[in-house]
Amino acid sequence: MTALLLTRCPALHAEVSRLAAAAGIEPRVLDDPVDALAEWSSAQVVLVGDDVADDLAAVGPGRRGDVHVVGISPPDAVFRAAVWLGAESVLDVAAAGDHLVELLTDVGEPAADGRLVGVVGGAGGVGATTLACALAQAGGERSPTLLVDTDPLGPGLDRLLGLEECPGVRWDELHATSGRLGARALRESVPRGDGPGVLTWSGARGSLDPTTLRETLSAARRGHDLVVVDLARHGGATTIELVGRCDAVLVVAPATLAGVASTARLVAALGGLDAPAGLVLRPGDVSHHDAAAATGLEVVHELGHQRGIAQSVDLGLGPLTSRRGPLARAVRILLPWTTPRAPRRGTARTGAAA
Repeated sequence: MTALLLTRCPALHAEVSRLAAAAGIEPRVLDDPVDALAEWSSAQVVLVGDDVADDLAAVGPGRRGDVHVVGISPPDAVFRAAVWLGAESVLDVAAAGDHLVELLTDVGEPAADGRLVGVVGGAGGVGATTLACALAQAGGERSPTLLVDTDPLGPGLDRLLGLEECPGVRWDELHATSGRLGARALRESVPRGDGPGVLTWSGARGSLDPTTLRETLSAARRGHDLVVVDLARHGGATTIELVGRCDAVLVVAPATLAGVASTARLVAALGGLDAPAGLVLRPGDVSHHDAAAATGLEVVHELGHQRGIAQSVDLGLGPLTSRRGPLARAVRILLPWTTPRAPRRGTARTGAAA
């Protein structure tokens, strides 16, 4: 059961069915309020025609959410029945068709609340984008995963995964849309190979529209178990907001005096990172203890150098091509660390550098 429509009006039936088809669903249609009681609780969304609202209110179904009274120019008198039913809205299908399509967009989708993991470089050229791609590749082997590119100065994450020629929606098209973005629509429209989907730019790059970004991330979380966001170091307010939305943030930093100092300034600029945040160090002379003290972040892993990444990317295979090596070990440690059940503070967990 997904959506239930209760009406005896052929014209209303036809109009709601048309709007439901635009949302990609087919509602279950009943004309008897008594029959509707058996399916009242199981439907994800209930649409009650204004022609039967009074009859249904007289039957007295239990209160529930996601009930809407719909009609073609519904009379004012129907609002009384809507109150009795606990309806969230009364909609004129002619005037509120777009809104009704938005309501129905995610009907049939399983309830999901994917975790949002941000990855940012504490200094330039430290491999944060490579790590973000590897995390998404590993996540995509297990469950629906989306890799989100928020760095307009980056190389383009579709290129790193060999998906630059793959058709699909990019940020350019999303900026031209408005209204609620469906989780299923986003999942099925972005470029996607055998692993994660990717959302990046296709042509000229510019700043991300905040409203579009918020709506896209909301849809991404509803439609994926894991969303990995490649954060821009110089993203300003946009990066600060994104960090605030993340369930966990990984900061990649070189273990050098200059790299740790740069990372400390970044952490301060981001407001100290309220989200659970961990430091991923690249090899250098600065100790884990000193890096943690300077940045205020727990060192969760040391990621060693790995050969052959450039060649793998050039071949369109992405950076994670083996279950062995420093990058594969990093993924095995960092993905569990980003889950809510994983310990986030305390003893640092480190991996051997290669």
